[in-house]
Amino acid sequence: MADGALTAEVILSTTEDVLRRYGPAKATVVDVARALGVSHGSVYRHFPTKAALREAVTQRWLDRAHAGLAELAAADTPAPRRLRDWLAALFEAKRKKALGDPELFATYSVLVRESSAVVDAHVATLVEDVTRIVEDGVAAGDFTTDDPRRTATAVLAATARFHDPVHAPGWSAPDVDANFDAVVSLLVAGLRNAG
Repeated sequence: MADGALTAEVILSTTEDVLRRYGPAKATVVDVARALGVSHGSVYRHFPTKAALREAVTQRWLDRAHAGLAELAAADTPAPRRLRDWLAALFEAKRKKALGDPELFATYSVLVRESSAVVDAHVATLVEDVTRIVEDGVAAGDFTTDDPRRTATAVLAATARFHDPVHAPGWSAPDVDANFDAVVSLLVAGLRNAG
């Protein structure tokens, strides 16, 4: 590949392939460059360090895995339904990644632990989405809370079993969907009756 045709997107796609093949412990920038047919200096022109490349891959993965969540948060459906839909979409996105490509999911689980700034920004975005839903629910009289942001943070903590990668081994359990529905129903009922 000519360096002129080399884009950040091409590098990130190739990096995913290299990570899938070698895993995060063994994959190097040299491996990515070799797969692209360029020098490692060409990769470094786009990503100044290995850490920057890994963070960019992590960000890309999180963005793709959670595409559509902001739109769900901004929808005009009633807040209780919207919260349910948003949490279900988050769970399904994570489960699809974990069960559909377990090797790459395991790799990203390692990268997420390395990329605390990327993860912190991502979690902040999730909190913003849920805060918006809760605020809309309060405005419509569907939910009661004095602190929508704290409530949103609590909702994410209460549902961590269904979106935190550490719980991925349980996402194929036969009763996981029933458990998810029970937890979300409990949360929605609690938000309706909070006082």
